[in-house]
Amino acid sequence: MIESTTQIRVRYSETDKMGYVYYGNYPQYLEIGRTELIRKLGFSYAQLENDFEILLPVLEVKMNYHAPARYDDLLTVHSKLLEVPGVKITIHSEIYNEQDKKIFTGYVTLVFCRALDMKPVMAPDFFLEAVRKNWN
Repeated sequence: MIESTTQIRVRYSETDKMGYVYYGNYPQYLEIGRTELIRKLGFSYAQLENDFEILLPVLEVKMNYHAPARYDDLLTVHSKLLEVPGVKITIHSEIYNEQDKKIFTGYVTLVFCRALDMKPVMAPDFFLEAVRKNWN
């Protein structure tokens, strides 16, 4: 398993009329966590795209809301890679508020694709090597 943790301060523009974080903003929080997990492996999304010509389009998103987040809350996003990727990679996430209450769980599944033709490919060897090196 590989884990990363990052914090996000809820901005006013992310809330709805009820004062809660609008549900459509949670995929952005998952993206922030996913980006940091990939960075922990030693890569950035920009490197994957520009240097290695690998894109990671989203295939599936699953979200479960347990409690609302509000403006100015400090959220902690825990992202986990629970299995070695193949053609697909799934990042599981949990979001906690400042009281350490779990408010959200979900996952995102992405597909490794060649930028040239958007054809699915196996996770590149350099990526798998980084996963194995960082696996706990």
